[in-house]
Amino acid sequence: MNYQPLHYLYQPATSAPTGTTVLLLHGTGGDERDLLPLAKGFGTGVNVLSVRGNVSEGGMPRFFRRLGMGVFDEDDVRFRTHELAAFLTQVSQQEGFDASQVVAVGYSNGANIAGSLLLLYPELLAGAVLWRPMQPLTKEVPPVRTARRPPVFFNPGSRDPTVDPASTERYAALLSAAGFQLTRQDTPTGHSLTQPDVDGGIAWFRQHFAAPALNAAR
Repeated sequence: MNYQPLHYLYQPATSAPTGTTVLLLHGTGGDERDLLPLAKGFGTGVNVLSVRGNVSEGGMPRFFRRLGMGVFDEDDVRFRTHELAAFLTQVSQQEGFDASQVVAVGYSNGANIAGSLLLLYPELLAGAVLWRPMQPLTKEVPPVRTARRPPVFFNPGSRDPTVDPASTERYAALLSAAGFQLTRQDTPTGHSLTQPDVDGGIAWFRQHFAAPALNAAR
């Protein structure tokens, strides 16, 4: 396949490595530096891999093309998802982290490409934080089932004007039926990422992926 290189920043764990790598995936108009300020909340024992989307929409980076607001180019969604999965395999070898212990943390468009990884590669990720998610594949939904049962933090905004509430319910039901362990937190706000969203995602992450010593301390 004619995959393009992805721009990224990689920060290895600085203390008591847990073996987990946090994959940061920005929203529309962000880049590989956009979510880095949040990385410290996940702890110094995790590796951080932050990636920039390869698609440009009016000069704004994205992870896949869309045809209109809330209408995705699903052929491009699939291609870019395969591209990202191939990149993860390659970069894990280059940087020396375990590709099977990656937790995707995405906001908006980043959450949607992470969700597409869950649908197309259900055994790939160790878990995912989906801030303001929208189902990325709706026309031809792949038959999804995971034996790994990775945990997923699912965080829609209950007043988000960009997402149909019924679509959110269907997406959550799809992920749960596929075997993902869904923790849902609906925030009473719009599409923007809020501090309660961040706090909730970090608390969920620490519950599932913190080092054994930290878990024992709790």
